[in-house]
Amino acid sequence: MAVTESVPTALRVVDRTIPDRRPDGRDQYTISEVAAYTGLSVHTLRWYERIGLMPHVDRTSTGQRRFSNKDLDWLGFIGKLRLTGMPVAGMLEYADLVRQGDETVGARAELLTAHRDDVRRRIAELQGTLDVLDWKINLYDAAERRTEVG
Repeated sequence: MAVTESVPTALRVVDRTIPDRRPDGRDQYTISEVAAYTGLSVHTLRWYERIGLMPHVDRTSTGQRRFSNKDLDWLGFIGKLRLTGMPVAGMLEYADLVRQGDETVGARAELLTAHRDDVRRRIAELQGTLDVLDWKINLYDAAERRTEVG
């Protein structure tokens, strides 16, 4: 079974960083076009296919890869997982669960819930660090103002 989960259109309205479908109405893109569209390198796209994150990419009769809009959606989603720090092994596990079909919905939810909890924990840590930086910057700003006045 191919990896076919994609990001729903409604979510694109909430998250403007999720790319919309290409305006020309096409559903077949070369690897160079996908690299330009996603910002991923051609090497990364080939690697994703080789390790099993993109095992369903169609090929022409001459062997050239042809990516679909669903592939672009999938790349957008795994890009989000990567951005949030999910290891490649976790992304592979998720992709494998998707390929197994609807009977793995619960396992997928558990995997994403655990990852979300980790992301929230790291955000809280970063917020605490940001608070310390803000406090220190405010100290320096106050010291600078005292120097300018005095």
